[in-house]
Amino acid sequence: MLEIAYVDWLELGLRWLHVIAGIAWIGTSFYFIFLDLSLRKHANLPPGVGGESWNVHGGGFYLMRKYVVAPEELPKELHWFKYEAYFTWISGFALLAVIYYWGAESYLIDKEVLDLQPWEAVGISVAFFAGGWLIYDGLCRSPFNSHPLLLSAAVFVLIAFSAYFLTHLFSGRAAFVHVGAMVGSIMVGNVFFIIIPNQKKVVKALIAGEEPDPALGIQGKHRSTHNNYLTLPVILMMISQHYPMLYDNEHSWLVVTLVLLVGATIRHFFNLMHSGRPIRTLRWQWPTAAVLIVLLIAYLSWRPEDPSLAEREIPSAGDILAISQARCVSCHAERPADPDLDKAPGDVMLETVADLRRHSARVFKQSILSNAMPLGNKTGMTVAERQAWGLWIRSGMPEGEDAKDETAAEATGNEKATGSGAPAAAADPAESLPASAGGTGRPGQLSK
Repeated sequence: MLEIAYVDWLELGLRWLHVIAGIAWIGTSFYFIFLDLSLRKHANLPPGVGGESWNVHGGGFYLMRKYVVAPEELPKELHWFKYEAYFTWISGFALLAVIYYWGAESYLIDKEVLDLQPWEAVGISVAFFAGGWLIYDGLCRSPFNSHPLLLSAAVFVLIAFSAYFLTHLFSGRAAFVHVGAMVGSIMVGNVFFIIIPNQKKVVKALIAGEEPDPALGIQGKHRSTHNNYLTLPVILMMISQHYPMLYDNEHSWLVVTLVLLVGATIRHFFNLMHSGRPIRTLRWQWPTAAVLIVLLIAYLSWRPEDPSLAEREIPSAGDILAISQARCVSCHAERPADPDLDKAPGDVMLETVADLRRHSARVFKQSILSNAMPLGNKTGMTVAERQAWGLWIRSGMPEGEDAKDETAAEATGNEKATGSGAPAAAADPAESLPASAGGTGRPGQLSK
């Protein structure tokens, strides 16, 4: 029997295309910034040439020259670099739609952050992309344009404020991806609305026998330089979905600001090096980046101690299994009850105490050190339940008196016999969770 996971194949195809196009775009962007900075002037340059750069690669030597504005005559063959950027954005937006718009209730919306309807969340998402470009483009056309440092600071503030608002609108995971996607949209907007149209105007002037406007090339170079400094932060924000430690914290927008500073500092080092500056004179970039990275790690790793945890009774395996049955097994079961899933994500089952022990490290990272799971907290896992589970893992995952693997396995077997895929009688974990472990000993009384 042929069973095709259409959505998975669609997502895989879009992700593959996005990565391929992104590599091509970033590679050409980095190379041309290097080429521009490595140009050298000498007395024997042809008229109109601002500099040249000798390159060696793949066993061959290449002589690259750049005209100050344009050559006197248009060459017969001219290579354009634009489709890499366009297909990076098209594939990225399509992938965003498949994952975050199609699965808005699971991936985009976190009702503990803001209770949005899917159409509202999708509308806000699209508005942020359009609004981000319009504000950025307005800044570049404002008096800030003649003050590069002030313009850079203004763009930094724009991204920081966007990150702040997005983390108060969407799930942490979606917010980080949206910051990266918004900045990526700004970058492709530079290519589509500024760089390529300006180059076409220059070509049109050459064909008409007119003198091209030098301001067109200068504007294109400014926007290309912006893209260069934004690339490294965008890459990290786009892969952040795999690392909850980055996006799932109280002030994750501050993480975005540190990532921006680290990425821009590293790019600045390479740009200065490409311009011919001796490496020994570039002494501050890497130490600065290292300090910022240490600050980032320290900020994300530090957690205040809760004195009450030391006084709490360690939950039993049965207590934690009850939490798992109420909050986790709708997805993490051999037959998930969640209608959006055909199998447990990552093949992680949490139906028995043995399962809980086997996957304790992953649970600890995803649900204790962060709130990444359950996705969008659809099942309403409380802070008390997370603390109890964490206390059980830190205490060596003791069996306790009221839970045996055999009993859990028997319950799972009965559940499978019914064919329902849902836990047979998932009791409210508050009924069995000791008051000293974060519960109250009374049903329905676990507090957040």
